[in-house]
Amino acid sequence: MKNTRLARPSGLLLAATAAASIATLGGCAVGPDYVRPPLKLPASYTATPAPASTDPAQAEGVPLSRLSPELDVPAQWWQAFRSEPLNALVVQSLAGNPNIEAADAALRVAQENEAADRAAFWPSVGVGYSPTRQRVADAVASPVASNANLYTLHTAQVTVSYAPDVFGGTRRQVESAQAQTEQQRFQAVAAKLSLSSNVVAAAITEASLRAQQRATQAIVADQKEVLQAYRKQQQLGQVALADVDAQEASLAATEATLPPLDKQLAQQRNLLATLAGRYPSEGVTAQFDLDALQLPTELPLTLPSTLVEHRPDVRAAEAQLQAASAAIGVAVAARLPNVTLGVNYGSSAYTLSQLFKSSSLFWTLAASVTQPVFDGGALRHKEAAARAAFDQAAAQYRAAVLGAFQDVANTLEAIDADTRTLQAALKAERTASQSLARTRTQVRLGDASALSLRVAQQAQQQAQLNLVQARALRLTDAAALFQALGGGWWNAPPAQLADSSSANTTQKPAQP
Repeated sequence: MKNTRLARPSGLLLAATAAASIATLGGCAVGPDYVRPPLKLPASYTATPAPASTDPAQAEGVPLSRLSPELDVPAQWWQAFRSEPLNALVVQSLAGNPNIEAADAALRVAQENEAADRAAFWPSVGVGYSPTRQRVADAVASPVASNANLYTLHTAQVTVSYAPDVFGGTRRQVESAQAQTEQQRFQAVAAKLSLSSNVVAAAITEASLRAQQRATQAIVADQKEVLQAYRKQQQLGQVALADVDAQEASLAATEATLPPLDKQLAQQRNLLATLAGRYPSEGVTAQFDLDALQLPTELPLTLPSTLVEHRPDVRAAEAQLQAASAAIGVAVAARLPNVTLGVNYGSSAYTLSQLFKSSSLFWTLAASVTQPVFDGGALRHKEAAARAAFDQAAAQYRAAVLGAFQDVANTLEAIDADTRTLQAALKAERTASQSLARTRTQVRLGDASALSLRVAQQAQQQAQLNLVQARALRLTDAAALFQALGGGWWNAPPAQLADSSSANTTQKPAQP
């Protein structure tokens, strides 16, 4: 008898659950199935295709990089500059920067929320025990067989409830949670790419400032030698006192440019420390010189058709679009009937020893279907809002794609222009140095004035600084190209990609 009563509700529950599962698996989820919006991608990044290489005869001593469509972006792209201090600082920054920790934590939040949404596929089971002590009024009949008006009732029960996903609302909610996880994953990838790019750019800037500082100090030393020579010549009556004063003014003007360089260099060191997750007072041990940073001999130029797959910001925007698509299905399902199954099985007795005996058992099997009838149009407007949010996300996705192509095009234009600038700066520096040497010789022979020497000095000083800045720009352009092409996260070792799997690409063509 006891076994019969126990089996009956369990069999009903299993049958109901099986029927609901069949309906869930066989039915189609309401709302649109996500499909990537069609993109008409261009064949090249710029209006004028970038040259794959430059004629060495036109390089004029300037190191050039070959743009190679066959070359892929390495995961640790910063190693292309062949600087061990830079490699170590980037790795240290990726491990210690709090923004990276925040991005990783946001990814874990999304993963846990996705796991929580998946729990809706399973029944909810609760176990309860409720002892109550009660006294019945003397004028009221006692509910116990002993006719006592003071008694204790023990109730133990198991409650099972299940909402079968008949119309796919739960599946759409989980799909949205998956897409949000992907969005956070690619935002974390983008944060790491941005940080590594900022570290490389800061290191190049520091190297440039150091080179400008050394060049200015060398100019100051040279001008001091000229000033001493002028003073001796003035004592001998060979030059006028006005020439000495003019040389002193030129020296003072050059020395005045050193404090701003010192300030910028100190601030750059503070930036490097902060990027590495340290306080400025702690600093970083690495120091960077322009000559120690090598321009990569080859730079990747991946095909435009692969850019949308490689850019983490574009992938994050697409994940946001898929989440918005799934949200439409959630809103549609909210307007359809909601089915709930439930079972309550337990025992009530006046003593613990009587619990779960056949005479104390009870059970309830229930099912309910709820259909929204009138809500003032709230659910209808929520569905319309979800569709509008999808249109917004679609526009943002297209904007992200356009921005990605603009970044690559701008970088390619900068590489071309800055290469020509570097060639001109190198030629100008050589010419200015030759002119200064020739003018000094003429001054010693009395064939040139002191004014001519000061003009030559200023020209040579400016040419040296321009050359330093042009060299730094070419290094910065190379780093910017690696960043614009996506940073090579897809080439990371499998262990690092374990938490960066791509979004589900099984899609059905449909439009919301």
